Amino acid sequence: MTTIEGIDPQAVPSGTGCADCLAGDGPGWWVHLRRCAQCGRIGCCDSSPSQHASAHARTPGHQILRSFEPGEDWFWNAATQEYLDGPALAPPLAHPADQPAPGPAGKVPADWRQQIN
Repeated sequence: MTTIEGIDPQAVPSGTGCADCLAGDGPGWWVHLRRCAQCGRIGCCDSSPSQHASAHARTPGHQILRSFEPGEDWFWNAATQEYLDGPALAPPLAHPADQPAPGPAGKVPADWRQQIN
C-alpha cells in the first residue's frame, strides 16, 4: 500500500455530522460533509455557512479531505487545490443514508439556499 502524507487509513470518523456545528460553533447546520483523511474529523463543506472542514484543513498535516457523502469517494488536497486518489479509509465512509443533506434534520432553516456560500 502506498503511503500518502496527510492520510491515515486507520483513522475513524469523529461522528456522523460536523463536529464543530454539533458542538455549537456557528448556526449548527451544513450542506455537505467532509472528512479529514489524517484524523477523521468530520467538518462541513465550503458551501456551508461555517466551512469547518476547510478551517480544519489549515491545521498542519491535515490538508487532505475526503467526501463524507453517500456514494462519493473523492479526496481533495486543500493546500494544492487538487483532487487526488487515496487509499480505502476506515468505515464508515459516509454519514448515514437516512441523514438529510443539508442536515442535520430539524436544524436546517427554511431559507438555507440564501445562506450558503
